Formats: sequence, C-alpha cells, structure tokens
Amino acid sequence: MKQSGVLVLALSLLGGAGCDDNGVAPSNLPIVFTAQLSPANEVPPVSNAENTGSGAVQITFNVTRDAAGVITSGTVNFHFQLSGFPASAAVVGAHIHSAPAGVIGGVIVSTGIVAASPVSATGGITSFTATTIAVGGATIQAIVDNPAGHYFNVHSALNPGGFARGQLSRTL
Repeated sequence: MKQSGVLVLALSLLGGAGCDDNGVAPSNLPIVFTAQLSPANEVPPVSNAENTGSGAVQITFNVTRDAAGVITSGTVNFHFQLSGFPASAAVVGAHIHSAPAGVIGGVIVSTGIVAASPVSATGGITSFTATTIAVGGATIQAIVDNPAGHYFNVHSALNPGGFARGQLSRTL
C-alpha cells in the first residue's frame, strides 16, 4: 500500500510540475495534440469516392520560452496515418488550420507536403512524418489556448479543400 501511495504522489508531482502554458512554472516538455480524421468532419462533408476511411494525427510542439515562461518559438513534429481510402487518394497537402468545427479556416502550420510530391498509400495505409518545422510562439500559444478552435486536415487532388479533418485535442 505504501508503494502505491508513493507512486500516486510522484505522478501528482510530475503532473503538476511545469504544466502552466501561461508563464507560471514554465516547462520545456513537449506539448502534444491529437485529432481523429474523418471525411464527415470536412466542410461540407466529403460525398465522393474519398468519403470512406479514417485516420489520426499526432502533433508535438517542442517549445522555447523566455525567462518569464512565455512561448517565444518552437518546432513541430507531425505524424499522421490514414486507412480505408481509395488508392487514388494521394495526399497533396496537410495542415493545421485555425477555425472551430463546422467552419473553414486558413492554414497556419503546414507539414510541407505539396502537390508536386504527394504522399501515397502503401498496402492501403498512408503514413507520413514531418519533423522540426519552425513555428512562431504566438501561433503555438493560440493553439495551446484553444485546441478545439484549430483543426488538422489532409487534401487530395479530388478534394483540394480536404478529404479528412479533425479538431485538435490536447493530450499532454
């Protein structure tokens, strides 16, 4: 019983240490977001051949803070995976946009995927990782302050506005 009490105390201390993103007890730990990607979440929902399938994204920000604990800059790592889409559903773009569910918003952070170098499925699964993309502190702070006000989506030639989308949710 003593060991489990110590474990709970240790986890509580770890969970509380350096978790404030507003300058109090700053932390340099990564800030992680996820989203479940679906054609039904697009605006309007996808109704053509790419309306099947699903996916997920993990977005990890590694932040730099000033002496006051304010996020000044950082880098982002993306990893997404899609399955169940037609083989022709090559990803020609993937981004974080600023807008709540049901609204189309502008791109604020790009993975670097472009139409000239699409990402295609292999064995029915599309998987992509991009690392160390520079992002401004204000952009990171806006996402931290309101994850649900931002979404990640993937774009194809058939659906240039996006074929799978999900609102961000902070996990760490």
